[in-house]
Amino acid sequence: MANVLITGGAGYIGSHTAVLLSQEGYDIYIIDNFINSEPSALRAVEKIISKCVQFSEVDLTNSEELDAVFSKNSFDAIIHFAGLKSVSESVGDPLKYYNNNISSTLNLLNSMCKYNITKLVFSSSATVYGKCETVPLAEDFPIGQTTNPYATSKFVQELILKDVALSNNLNIMALRYFNPVGAHTSGLLGEKPRGIPNNLCPYILQVLSGKLDRLNVFGDDYETADGSAIRDYIHVVDLAIGHLKAIEKLLCAESSVSYDAINLGRGVGVSVLEMIKSFESATGRKVPYKIAGRRQGDLPVSYAATDKASAELGFQAERSIEQACLDLWRYQEHLNKTGTSKEQSVREK
Repeated sequence: MANVLITGGAGYIGSHTAVLLSQEGYDIYIIDNFINSEPSALRAVEKIISKCVQFSEVDLTNSEELDAVFSKNSFDAIIHFAGLKSVSESVGDPLKYYNNNISSTLNLLNSMCKYNITKLVFSSSATVYGKCETVPLAEDFPIGQTTNPYATSKFVQELILKDVALSNNLNIMALRYFNPVGAHTSGLLGEKPRGIPNNLCPYILQVLSGKLDRLNVFGDDYETADGSAIRDYIHVVDLAIGHLKAIEKLLCAESSVSYDAINLGRGVGVSVLEMIKSFESATGRKVPYKIAGRRQGDLPVSYAATDKASAELGFQAERSIEQACLDLWRYQEHLNKTGTSKEQSVREK
């Protein structure tokens, strides 16, 4: 089977994708610098797949560290997850996001061209659509009307990837996904944000665990059924399957992909208040919350058009919101039992 390099493979989506690819028979090699992740995620991956993974601690903004990995290994394809991802942090420090996210991708592309690697799956985001107010969001909609530096960094990376793919005969697929939720069914692997979470579901989990007092629901006067904003939440395992499908397509001998962008979502909107009810049903606990004012830039409704993913990848998300909530709670209970202190030991194989 092919050898796949996974950048940011100790992160939330990267680690779940690493598990799935390994279970499907792929050889995987993970690089990460643990800015947004921890070594414990790699140990969880190894426990689930019952074998060691190849790993190097690498900062993608350091071209020499990256070159050292490429010079010693041969890769058939790459999945590029690595990057900073906090919307709020990007607003406060846009240079940090532009420097890190864009330079990391440029370094990776330079290494690909130097070592003649032509297959890349890129972790993009539905935020590249920006202020589009028509739903569902389809891949042929305009992109670039972004509302924060994180989204802009993803948009710029897509532009760069498209140009380089066309000029250097690369095969690149950008996967624009919506709101990842859920955890591995084992309870060993999930999202472990540092500090106060930026996303809805990790925040709810900390409220349920007593670490935070209550959830703020930003707006209850949108033109939706219950007044709260609606988003497209997709289980992280389904997202991992989407990446597997993308790799399979790029590695197919008949593949004609040069550059393509595909949404990964459920294609179904779920409101904030509906998500709260799903967590309460899954856990048997009440989620304390208060209604706060709308946040600037938030849209009332956003969800994916999924026709292209179905037609070109044979992909359709299957896991329900209820399943995502159950899996998240199982993972949170695992964290409650084992503790959440950051592990310092890092090993390289």
